[in-house]
Amino acid sequence: MSRFFTRANGVVAACTVGNAVSVTPMVYTVFGLFLIPISTEFGWPRSAVSIVLLILAAVGALTYPVVGRIIDRYGARRVILSGNLLFAMSVALVSVSTASPVHFYLAYALLGITAAIPSSVMFTKVIAGWFDRNRGFALGFAGGVGNGTGAAIAPVFASILLANFGWRGAYQGIALVIVIVGFPVLYWLLRDPPTRDIAGSDTSEGMTLAQARRTKTFWTILIAVALGAGCMTAVFAHVVPMLVDRGISMDQAVSVLVTFSLVTAVWQVGVGYTLDRFPKPWIAAPFFVSAVFGLILFATTSDYSLLLLAGVLMGLGLGTEYGVLPYFLSRYFGVRHYGAISGLVYGVIVLTQGVTPFLMDLDFDLTGNYRIAVVVICIALLFGAFLLTRLKPFDTAEL
Repeated sequence: MSRFFTRANGVVAACTVGNAVSVTPMVYTVFGLFLIPISTEFGWPRSAVSIVLLILAAVGALTYPVVGRIIDRYGARRVILSGNLLFAMSVALVSVSTASPVHFYLAYALLGITAAIPSSVMFTKVIAGWFDRNRGFALGFAGGVGNGTGAAIAPVFASILLANFGWRGAYQGIALVIVIVGFPVLYWLLRDPPTRDIAGSDTSEGMTLAQARRTKTFWTILIAVALGAGCMTAVFAHVVPMLVDRGISMDQAVSVLVTFSLVTAVWQVGVGYTLDRFPKPWIAAPFFVSAVFGLILFATTSDYSLLLLAGVLMGLGLGTEYGVLPYFLSRYFGVRHYGAISGLVYGVIVLTQGVTPFLMDLDFDLTGNYRIAVVVICIALLFGAFLLTRLKPFDTAEL
């Protein structure tokens, strides 16, 4: 028994590190730092640069379901290890992009394909297979500590590289980190879930993707979390440019971003722990609302202490959005076909995460600010919170 739990804990550690060097911390989180330098060097409007997030998301939306099905069938370990190397190579390839839009956009398209392989959704598949009783905490820890720590460290690391080596050197440094930090830990600790039942759980059962799609619950989760995570990730990617545009120093802007990241990380663990002990889906709704208050504060003040508070409130929202999704999917639909189901759901979410940053920068290019985008995001978050209150209990047989 102790050997089993030791191996399971090693898997959590591997997934945590894997998340720390995945696409969210290594690409999305630092993108705001690169937006202005790339736009300036290429002589492009910001929307012409940030559209790569839409490309990244569109390609990912197609790739996630495919990778999920492959992992369902062949196991996660070999697929994720290969993906780590391919992802790092794709990040490095971005650094040699030219001012040719075709070249630049193709580099991000390739990045979108490879990033879907060693991604958070694939790690949640592994965690859900290893854990039942403490699944929420394990998912929250691997996702929250991994993505949150990576998202907190990556902007600081990238800003140092950016100041000393430019945006091209920064991308190359990030690629090295993905391999040097990620691959050894994944190789030694990541293991596929056992085929036998875990602590009495029935991991062999679960809906197929086709069955899940026929339920109201599936579409409620998809719309609510896609709206929340997509919108708040867009804000996350624009924390630095939005503050710098208002005269906030780069150091303070990065500090707000780090606060946002750390709270997101900590609360992913907190919401997972809470769901293990109070498994009611509606508890996520108030934190969507907290993100609204945080965003309004963020968009309307230049006071540093209030900006940090805004980062905390938005972090509670984003941490909830990231934390509840794998728990909801595994509890409502089981883990047997989790890769295919979550691959589709995350694909849509990633597509939303690509569309919303582009629309935010299009708003900026047309109006010179992000005010309209902020209003629309607040409305979307409130609607997502309402949808979460409509979810039925996890043990409801008829969904």
